Formats: sequence, structure tokens, C-alpha cells
Amino acid sequence: MVIVIRSAMANYTSFFIFFFFLISGSILRIDGLGVGINYGQIANNLPSPSRVAILLQSIQVSRVKLYDADPNVLMAFANSNVQFTIGLGSEYLQNMTDPSKAQAWIQTHVQPYISQTKITCIVVGNEVLGGSDTQLMSYLFPAMKGVYSALKSLGLTNQVTVTTAHSTAILATSFPPSSGAFKPELAQYLQPMLNFQSQINSPFFINVYPFFAYMGSPNEISLDYVLFRPNQGMTDPVTNLHYDNMLYAQLDSIYAAIKKMGHTDIEVQISETGWPSKGDPNEVGATVQNAATYNGNLLQKIEKQEGTPGRPDVPITVYVFALFNENLKPGPSSEKNYGLYYPNGSPVYNIGLQRSYLPQFYISSGYHKRSLLVS
Repeated sequence: MVIVIRSAMANYTSFFIFFFFLISGSILRIDGLGVGINYGQIANNLPSPSRVAILLQSIQVSRVKLYDADPNVLMAFANSNVQFTIGLGSEYLQNMTDPSKAQAWIQTHVQPYISQTKITCIVVGNEVLGGSDTQLMSYLFPAMKGVYSALKSLGLTNQVTVTTAHSTAILATSFPPSSGAFKPELAQYLQPMLNFQSQINSPFFINVYPFFAYMGSPNEISLDYVLFRPNQGMTDPVTNLHYDNMLYAQLDSIYAAIKKMGHTDIEVQISETGWPSKGDPNEVGATVQNAATYNGNLLQKIEKQEGTPGRPDVPITVYVFALFNENLKPGPSSEKNYGLYYPNGSPVYNIGLQRSYLPQFYISSGYHKRSLLVS
């Protein structure tokens, strides 16, 4: 199936961009599905935001998640149909508890762009409750309220919602899915947050990586199970629901944990998931083949607009991590190799990709430090 592409003029040359996702003999339309992309910029060799805008619109990605509120990116996507989730770094949480500072942040980072660029969500902090900084944890919910109050005072809450992104480290138990529960010591932070998110109809963002579970126990966890390939799966002994992949099991464990805190009215969205195409020798499973299989099969799942066994009527929303390989990310080699694309615009691997004529990219020589906690 051909994803419809528009022609683009670049450096006085017209580039006709054709992107083919052939999965099981059918055409995959990304546009309109619950698929977004994480656009990280911890690198010194990435294409300019204007080139990225051409690329993402050519493959009809309609949702983008940033880790900051980069004005160059927001301006590059002006008058496009792309919806943006922007980030407010954890280092700003204490300031956001001050109403005047929260309003100043919105007036600087949101208000100037929202008339032309579709900013729909602000992620306040990243994986704060999965860390060990209790002072930062205490700022998180007040900061979320502060940002929301600033949006409300400026009349923007009909356009923009507020959430935060969590890691699976907030779970005390996750297997079987029905036993999902948050760590008891986090209840003081999560309970008021969940009550608030229920009131404002805000999604619960979770970063989920089956890769880490497999890497940690490759002899106990089936590679087929984590890569969405045919396998015998597992049955939850409490609910009798059958799971044929780890991502859905992890997602339902989050729903179970939220339910234990009194809420069944909050949608869980996957704010990050992906698979590295390269890693260090001890990073078992980090290969191009596995990355292509994981993301390709994930897109097939999303194309079907199916839910999890526990929430079959709620289509899953996913932000794939990440758009580009990022050469300056700290940590093991895998951290630098989650991208679907190399910085020059060529695909790292082929998710049923037949051929593509991508716009020529000019490489930016500048590196701007981003406000995020590395996941």
C-alpha cells in the first residue's frame, strides 16, 4: 500500500517522496492511526527542523512528541496537520509551582506558536517518580497543577492538556497483568495526580520497553513474545485473558494498577517504546533485525486499531522511540541507536520498505542541550 506523498521543493530541486510500507501485502496508513514519533535532538548531526517537517509529513506522521519546546521545531511545523506534545524539563518543576512562573513559561513557549502549530499536550517532567529524588517527586504534581492553571488563565485548556511521563519502575508488580500495582511509597504522589488527571481528562503516559526485560532475562523470556511473533503466550490466571506479547501485558498491568487506586476512567498511552538496532556486546537482542521486527509488527498491531485483552475497545496510542539515531546520548551504545532514520535521512532498517526517495538533508552543525532525563 502506498502512503500518499506530496512533492517538496528543496534547494530549487523537486523531490518526489514515495514511502511504501508493505506489511502482510497491505498498505499501512500511518495518518489517522494511534502512532506518533518521539523527536529527540541529543545529537550534533541532525537535519534542520524544516527538513524533518518535510520527512514526517511525507510519511504522514500526524503526532510528534518533543522533549522540550524548541521554537525552531514548532515554527517549522506551522500550518501543518501535525499535533505536538511538548516537554517541560524536570529541572523546571520547582519553578512551575509558582503561578507567575508557570504562566510566564506558557506565554513564552506555547502562546506564540499555538495559533499556527497544533500543540495539544504538555508533558511536565520525565520519569520523575521512577527515580530516587524525593524532593523532585514532591514538586511534580504541584507543577502539573501550576501549568494547567496557567493554561486555564490564558484560555488554552480546550486545546492543550497536561500530563507527565512515567517509567515502568513505578510498578511494584506487573505479572500477571491483573496483579499490576504501583509501589506503595509512590501512592502519596500518584493518588492526587490520578484524581487530577481524571478531572481534566488527561492521558496517563508510560514509557514501555520490552527490550529491557528481554535483555535482562534472555533465557527466560521468549524473543517471539517480545517481538509480537507467533508464540504460545501466557494466560492471566485471575482474568483468564490470554496475552501473546509483552507490551500488551505491561500496558494492562498499568491499567490494573490505576484501577487499584480507584480509577477506570483514565486512558493509558505509550509515550515511548522502541527497540535499538545496535548495542554493546552485553546488550542482548540489540540488532537491526530485531528492531525492524519489533517496530514493524507494532505498526501492524496499531493498524488493526485493536486494544489490549483487558481493554479491547480502547485502541492503543503509541509514540515510537525514536525518529533519529542520536550520537550524543549518554549511556550504553543502545541509547544512541533507537532511531528509525540515520541523520542523513536514510532508513536504519526496512519496515516492509520497498524504496524511498527522501528529501536531501542539510546537516545542522549545532548542538543544543535538551531538557530531558535520559530514559
